[in-house]
Amino acid sequence: MARDPLPLAQALIRCASVTPADDGALAVVEAALRPLGFAVTHLDFDGTPNLFAIRTTPGTNGPHLCFAGHTDVVPPGAGPWTVEPFGGEVRDGILYGRGATDMKGGVAAFIAAIPEASPGTISLLITGDEEGPATGGTVRVLEWMQAQGHIPDMCLVGEPTSKVALGDTIKVGRRGSLNATITVHGTQGHSAYPQRADNPIHRLVRVLATLTATPLDTGSAFFEATSLQVTSVDVGNPATNVIPGSATARLNIRFNDLHSSASLGEHLRGVLAEHAPRHELELSCSGESFLTRPGPFVEALKRAVRAACGREPTLDTGGGTSDARFISRYCPVAELGAVGATMHKADEQTPVAELRALTALYAAVIAETLVLPGSGL
Repeated sequence: MARDPLPLAQALIRCASVTPADDGALAVVEAALRPLGFAVTHLDFDGTPNLFAIRTTPGTNGPHLCFAGHTDVVPPGAGPWTVEPFGGEVRDGILYGRGATDMKGGVAAFIAAIPEASPGTISLLITGDEEGPATGGTVRVLEWMQAQGHIPDMCLVGEPTSKVALGDTIKVGRRGSLNATITVHGTQGHSAYPQRADNPIHRLVRVLATLTATPLDTGSAFFEATSLQVTSVDVGNPATNVIPGSATARLNIRFNDLHSSASLGEHLRGVLAEHAPRHELELSCSGESFLTRPGPFVEALKRAVRAACGREPTLDTGGGTSDARFISRYCPVAELGAVGATMHKADEQTPVAELRALTALYAAVIAETLVLPGSGL
């Protein structure tokens, strides 16, 4: 029988774990897991606190389900908050506090859903670095898990993925994200004598016009169309009569499974070579696109939603990036969690009834997944 997640969620919210600070949050998680028979390991990578916990039931041959989440949160911001951001207060059946939905509530709900006995293996990968640069968190813990032989058969990420009602959306993939900084070099000169200069702004404008004139694609079976957005154009020219020597633009490309960061880099280089032979291009990819195709794992999640929530979930790949982009390199991964309407907002909140319903949903997920075959998911 699932336990009440509310006290644990309140205890986690009362830890002011603004990334990368922990403020005791992982100790709260450990204290909740050890009585359930979990072996708990604290892992620190480059000053980032992380926790890995695992429990295998002897004499059973069920698969390994991992739950991935984070206890770090974004700052409260300027508000205005009507409650203490780290108070964990309940008013009129609503739990308030930073992390109530993203995602201390989800961590509490999954722990509360864990049965005292179950087939196979359950593990938890909890990081303190999801809201930050994400360099010392999940990506490093996964490397450690692989070295220890703890890579799961499947992983559920508890991000608040539901849109309107609990369980209405399962994220089975995410778009990739590529940042590009383009610097076009020209020849500085007097604006009254353009024949003696080479205006890099004109070249940069042609580059951006070409890049934005035609969509990169129209979408694929599971993804919306790739989006290329110009996020900055900067010359830094204080004079009105000087043609500058260089001009810079920044782009962000959210790309689907028809592209990779490498193929998009080649596309950018081709356009630059045509319009701006003298240029510099800096690329930074925070994650490639990935997709967990429908199969036993996804079908088990859908059955769990039907049983616990009474609705048919939509499979989705929209939104930004999450730590699932790292997990997808190792095993099938999907995201299923609370309604995310107030995440990162002032007065972040979740109804207590919904938090308990999420616990019931995670209990159904555990029941449905731990009877699957351990391979081919």
